[in-house]
Amino acid sequence: MSIVVWISVVSLAVWCWLLLGQGFFWRTDQRLPSGARGLPAPGQWPSVAVVVPARDEAEVLPSSLPSLLAQQYPGRAEVFLVDDGSGDGTGQLARELAERDGGLPLTVSSPGEPGPGWTGKLWAVRHGIALARGVEPDYLLLTDADIAHEPDSLRTLVEAAHGGGYDMVSQMARLRVASLWEKLVVPAFVYFFSQLYPFRWVNNPSLRTAAAAGGCVLLRAQAAERARVPESIHQAVIDDVSLARAVQASGGRIWLGLAERVDSVRPYPRLADLWKMVSRSAYAQLRHNPLVLFGTVVGLALIYLVPPAMTIAGLAGAGAWAGWAGFAAWAVMTGSYLPMLRYYREPLWTAPLLPFTALLYLLMTVDSAVQHYRGRGAAWKGRTYARPEAAQEP
Repeated sequence: MSIVVWISVVSLAVWCWLLLGQGFFWRTDQRLPSGARGLPAPGQWPSVAVVVPARDEAEVLPSSLPSLLAQQYPGRAEVFLVDDGSGDGTGQLARELAERDGGLPLTVSSPGEPGPGWTGKLWAVRHGIALARGVEPDYLLLTDADIAHEPDSLRTLVEAAHGGGYDMVSQMARLRVASLWEKLVVPAFVYFFSQLYPFRWVNNPSLRTAAAAGGCVLLRAQAAERARVPESIHQAVIDDVSLARAVQASGGRIWLGLAERVDSVRPYPRLADLWKMVSRSAYAQLRHNPLVLFGTVVGLALIYLVPPAMTIAGLAGAGAWAGWAGFAAWAVMTGSYLPMLRYYREPLWTAPLLPFTALLYLLMTVDSAVQHYRGRGAAWKGRTYARPEAAQEP
């Protein structure tokens, strides 16, 4: 067989393995588990402190914070919003929303400038957890400022964690898909994440796969202390995965699934907005390793770009076997993407466009590496952090 045919066949073989051997990552049935057994009477429900790191979030706060304050929770719960050096009046707006809407008690505070070596939002999370420990909660709900919760969200999270014996329950919030670019890129983002961290593997206590979705994490307070969170992960750029690993390494049980009643209200209307979101941490996901980057680029090309390329090449006369193998791989890829599109309520006919979206992610990943070697470091909300190796220097 020619090299073209071999490449097509290898791509098809990889897709067959991904379909059956990668934890059925393409399925969307990992939803919040029912944990109703063993729950106490309503007056004895575990207490919860909700920690919300917020930096320049005035645009989204009116759509998210009222949903937290309006939680219908049988036990004691209060919200700690950490205004992390905002310049748009985030803290004052939060106070005004609480005064207008009422609901759960709200404390707004500011942590000051980040300490040496702290990355991303973790400095704000540290401050919020320190405040929360003053009320000795049983659980901590770590949720981003752009996340809107249905009124029963906190209750169902506690039911799942308490009744199921989990130390951490995390939900991947349903991201916004309104603009053309959001429709093209966002479902694929969750699809690729679940391919890297199959939810079934994360939720299997006999396996060591660890991941979380940082926008909505319910964490047992004792587990946080045992894992020394967030101090043990203070340099992490991808804080949610690092958090899950820390909790798991300290003996905690974790669970991750797709949300049905938790949504992100943050808009990404332009490709540039989505590009910035992905490239901010893509190279960190590869541990800033050039060899891993090279392997990732080759792997993405083999898995996502070869099938349509070989299909077209076959039609152009490169060989029937190459064309049919490429078409079969493209068909398997398309079929595996349908459940995610169905979850996002997007047209199923867009599934064959996944190779184009994968090409965008490949370019975003390369751009992330370029930014890293130009010394820009990781960025969050207008604040740039030193590269990990630089942050360790005295």
